Amino acid sequence: MSEQKNNIIVKCGEANHFCDKNQYREASLWEKVKLNIHLLYCKACRKYSSKNNRLSKLISNSEVHTMDPGTKKALQQRVQEKLAEKD
Repeated sequence: MSEQKNNIIVKCGEANHFCDKNQYREASLWEKVKLNIHLLYCKACRKYSSKNNRLSKLISNSEVHTMDPGTKKALQQRVQEKLAEKD
């Protein structure tokens, strides 16, 4: 039996790819349909999808503060100076 490109039954790897795309709102309607059908019968992918969604929510709700560019550049320069001293 030859596989069709638009086969509605997908393997776990492809379903996980669709899940990742869906997380970033890049999945097409057809990919979402295939993913949801796959999730109906695959417990492992449901777990992956659930963890993926939880991780996305945690990241989007986090308050991550980064180093300002001036401080970063000064720190990089200090590291380079210390590395040069050891040579």
